[in-house]
Order: sequence, then structure tokens, then C-alpha cells
Amino acid sequence: MVASELGAGIHLASELGAGHPAMALHPATVIPFVVLIFAIAFLPLTHPHFWESHRNKAVVSALLAAPILALLILRDPALLLHTGMEYFSFIVLLGSLFTISGGIFLRGDLRATPVNNTAMLALGAFIANLVGTTGASMLLIRPLLRTNSERLNTGHIPIFFIFLVSNIGGSLTPLGDPPLFLGYLRGVPFFWTLRLFLPWLTAMGLVLAVFLVLDLRAWRRELPAARALDAARIEPLAIDGKRNFLFLAAVVAAAFQATPLREAIMLAAAVLAYFTTPKENHARNGFHFGPIAEVAILFAGIFVTMVPALILLRTHAPELGITEPWQFFWLTGGLSAFLDNAPTYLTFLSLAQGLGLASEVAGVPARLLTAISLGAVFMGAMTYIGNGPNFMVKAVVEEAGLKMPSFFGFLAYSSVILIPIFLIVCWVFLG
Repeated sequence: MVASELGAGIHLASELGAGHPAMALHPATVIPFVVLIFAIAFLPLTHPHFWESHRNKAVVSALLAAPILALLILRDPALLLHTGMEYFSFIVLLGSLFTISGGIFLRGDLRATPVNNTAMLALGAFIANLVGTTGASMLLIRPLLRTNSERLNTGHIPIFFIFLVSNIGGSLTPLGDPPLFLGYLRGVPFFWTLRLFLPWLTAMGLVLAVFLVLDLRAWRRELPAARALDAARIEPLAIDGKRNFLFLAAVVAAAFQATPLREAIMLAAAVLAYFTTPKENHARNGFHFGPIAEVAILFAGIFVTMVPALILLRTHAPELGITEPWQFFWLTGGLSAFLDNAPTYLTFLSLAQGLGLASEVAGVPARLLTAISLGAVFMGAMTYIGNGPNFMVKAVVEEAGLKMPSFFGFLAYSSVILIPIFLIVCWVFLG
């Protein structure tokens, strides 16, 4: 998306908040943001029954946002208005992609060979740049599970799906992953993210190569009966709900419009897609609005509570000693793995803006923005809580009767596979 009126307005608001005398903030104003992020990260693990309720999420989010909301109303209502506009654009994009992709059903059953599995993962990673990592994950996880339903040694497949389709794949457009869309709203041009192609291709190629090796080993351990059953159940792939691709095209076209026309087109496309989608498509996809409602509730609190953190980072950035691309890559990525990669991206973007370095893209040097973007998107794959689709995929896999690793089991798996690859990416592109 081109830097539009909204992006320019929000960028102005950031500057206003950082420099306006009335907005000299105490560090304690960051506490609600920190508490909310940790609640999102750990309450699903420590109090899963409590966190299942959207009402409870809304109460937690509202209570933590209330003091910052009051502060902004009293001291800088213009900044609050721009923050609200940014939140609205963010939710409209995610909701539109989620709703439209939820009406597309991919049926069929390919032969579950390592080559076919690798191709499906690569396809899903590419599609993530068009329909978002959430849309691509929900569109393809069930067909991938169905394709491999006859095999016995498949525990690694959904893990690599999370690595590639739910995270790393969506690095090339602001439509791909929430951090990049937030970057667009802060003034990053739509096509700038295509500069991430070589790091994306390198990471994708290495992760896919590791997957192919592991899946070949697993395939060779399959019993002859399982292979025979797999071959007997082949059904060509077909797509139901093709008209929704027209609505997706409308969302992509709308991305180049100024607000509020952009949001109006996206909302219209989503509404039309929902009401023209056959009910059986929604049923077969297990589609409901629960996931996007959760995102809307939590990010309402995040957008409000993170304002003081962003202002303080911009004000005190030079004092922190973080100036190199590799530092931004690992710090952004490390926090993205255990918190949420979207607010983490904005946190380190504000930190970079406060350094007073060359203003090449959105007020920061291009090399720092590259490091922040790659760290946020890539390392959201490290844990279940790094990015929204991760938990969704886990839930779908477990609903299908398959076992997923524990939180720390997944972290161990991702550390062994991904960290060496990220070290290579950092050395080649950010060293």
C-alpha cells in the first residue's frame, strides 16, 4: 500500500506525541502495555478456561487500557483519534481477509509424498502474501492434514506448516503479516517489503530443504499398507467458492486507495463474500468469527496501551545503545517469539525512529527496517504465541485427533530447526 493520508496522519501523530510538552510521560505509563502483552502470552497457558471467554479478554483489555485512554483524552485527543483510525484500518484488513478466505474450500486428496507436501507448504507460504498468514493457514491446513491422513509418521508436518505458512511465508507484502501492515500504516510504502525477497527466499529454501529431508525419512518408515491406502484415496484438488477470489482482488485493489474509501471497499467485499458463500463451505472450513473477534478485542487494548511505550522509545532511543541491524533483528525477533510480533514490530520501529539516523523509509534507515521486519515475521514462528495463526493451526490439528508438542516441546523443535537458519540469514543479509 502506498503511504496514504492515514499513514501520513499517524506518522504526524507519532511525532506530535513524542515531542509535545504535554506528553512528557513517566516510565510507569508503560506498565499497562507490558502487563497486557504478558497476559496475552501466558494466560492461555496458565488459565486456559478463563481465557477462552471473549468477555474475559475484553475485561482484561479494557481495564488495562482505561488509564492510558483517560490520559490521552485529557492530554492529546488528536493522538488518540489517529490511534483509533490506525486500529480501525488494521482490523478491517484482517477481518476482510479472514472472512473472504473462510469461504474458499480446497477439497481433494493428493498422494502424501514428500515432494507433494513440500510443494503444498511452498504454495501456502506464497499465498500468505495475498490473503495473510491467517487466511492461508485456515485455507490449507485441513487439505494438508487430509492428504496425509493415511500416513502414520506425520508429527513434523503441522510444525513446519506453522513455520512456513503461518509465519515466514508472509514476508513480502503488508497483506502477509500484521506487523508489516502496521508498518504500512506508519508510512512504509506497500512495495518496499518486496526488498525482503532474497532473505525470504533464503529462509524459505532452507526450511523447505530441512522439511524435505525429514519427510523423506518419515515416508520411508511408512508401512506398505499405509502407502497403498494413500495411493487408493487420491482425489484431484478442486476449489469451491472461486468467486471469493474476486473479493480478494477487490481488497488488494483497495489497499492502494486513501482512507476512508479503502476501508469501505474492504468491508463491502467482506460482507458480500460472507453472504454469497454457500453455508457448506463455511461448515467444511470450520469457519466462525471467534478468532477475528479475539484479535479485535485484544488489539483494541494493545493499540491504546502501547502509545506511551512508543513515545518513550522515540524519546530515549539513543540512550539504549541499540544501533546495528543484527541487534534489531535478534531483539525484535526474540520478543516476537514470546509476546506478539505486531506490537513488537512497532516498538522497535519507534526505537529506530528515535535514533535520529538517516530517514530512508518511515523515518529509519532501510537496513534497520529490514532487520525489524525480518525479525518480527520470521521469529513469530518460534512459539505458539508468536503469531495469531499458530494457535489456530494447533487447534485444528488437535481437533483432527493428532498430537501437537507442548509449548516448550514446540520451542525446542523450533530452536533446533530455525535458529541456525536465522543465523545464516543474519550473517548474509544483516552482518
